[in-house]
Parts: sequence; C-alpha cells; structure tokens
Amino acid sequence: MAALTGPKQDRSRATRQRLLEAAVACLAEHGWAGSTVSAVAERAGVSRGAAQHHFPTREDLFTAAVEYVAEERSQALRTLPPQNRRAVVAALVDLYTGPLFRAALHLWVAASNEDQLRARVTELEARVGRESHRIAVELLGADESRPGVRESVQGLLDMARGLGLATLLTDDRARRERVVAQWATLLDEALS
Repeated sequence: MAALTGPKQDRSRATRQRLLEAAVACLAEHGWAGSTVSAVAERAGVSRGAAQHHFPTREDLFTAAVEYVAEERSQALRTLPPQNRRAVVAALVDLYTGPLFRAALHLWVAASNEDQLRARVTELEARVGRESHRIAVELLGADESRPGVRESVQGLLDMARGLGLATLLTDDRARRERVVAQWATLLDEALS
C-alpha cells in the first residue's frame, strides 16, 4: 500500500498546483465575480469535485492561490544574485506589474465588500507585505538601523504598488522605466 501512496500524493500535489495556477489566471483575467470554482476546475482540467476536495470553499481556493504564487515569486526573488540597485528596484517593481498583482487586487476589492474574505485577505496581505519588505532589505543591502532606511525601502514597495495600479489601465512601460531609474538613484543616496 505504501508504494501507491507516493504516486497518489504526487498526483494530488500536481492537481493542487494546477488548481492554484488556474485560480490566479482566472482571477487576473475575469476578476472575483467572474471567477468560480467551476471555471477554475475546467481551466485546470479537473472535476469540480476534485477542486472542492482540495479547496472546500471559493475563499479557500483563491486565498491559497494568491498565497501560492506570492511564495513562488518570493522564492524567485531570493535566488537573485546580488545586483546593482536599479536591477533590484526593477525586479521588485515587476512583482506588482504582473498577473499575480492583478489577481491579488481583485481579491482585495472583493474582500473590501465581503466580511468573510476580508480577515483572510488582510492576514495574507500582511504576511506577504512583511516578506516582500524583508526580501527588499536583503537585496538592497539596506541597513535598517539607520534613520530613514526602513521608510525608504517601504516607499519603494508602495511606489511599486502604485506603478502596478497604473499598469492595470495602460501600458506605462516607458514611464515606469524612468521611475525605476530615478528610484534606484534615490535609494543609492538614501542607503549609502
């Protein structure tokens, strides 16, 4: 029986991962109102029952999906080699200009109107925010014991979120590149 457990667990993990990735894609493309468990299951190529086996509620599915992709992105950031500050700023800004941010934003908007979802999303966002800040400090080589450094790093993350919001409406790449360059210069001054 133990021999069957390994492949069965592998299939279960693969199904769960497909569901999480499909949920993020659905949320990013269709928003909260257009993202259902059935739509995610279909996109992932599994039955609705299989989806509900892994995620009993819609809220479970979508908060887990955003958390999963946030962790994947954090892992990718952690593997970045030490770079110049402009490359680090650009990598951090990229976190807020892709499908994960779009999906998270739809989840935030839904949570603002749904009490059951709000507590889960608030806790998730706090955890992801702390991790993003910690990674940014590491990548930037920032010494937060110095006055103003913590606020400078947080300002970078807040600015990146704002650029992510602008990207939802228009392709603002040229302006974003200029802003990234300027922020890298400001951070060099603030962190040196």
